[in-house]
Amino acid sequence: MSSVGEIAQKVRSKNAGPFWLTVDIFCGTPKAFEQLRDNLSTDRVATLFQISSDQIKRFDIPDLNVIKFSMPRPTIQGARDDRDMHGAGWGPLVAELDVN
Repeated sequence: MSSVGEIAQKVRSKNAGPFWLTVDIFCGTPKAFEQLRDNLSTDRVATLFQISSDQIKRFDIPDLNVIKFSMPRPTIQGARDDRDMHGAGWGPLVAELDVN
């Protein structure tokens, strides 16, 4: 079993405005893209972030070998209880997920 980070070329996360986060999985090759597309479910990502899967928007972009997940931030960017102002801490969590 391999992790997302071992299969993908790069996994990053960032703000998509003050209310949304985006996790980008740059697969690098069509083979890696197909493997992650077929084995990394939206439900697994939702479970990881403790939200319902209907809150996540998933974009599979085969021309770029990229999988993108967008979800609401748990707090508004810059709010007093915002612990990750730039949204950079979410990507490494996805990179650690195991896939077949």
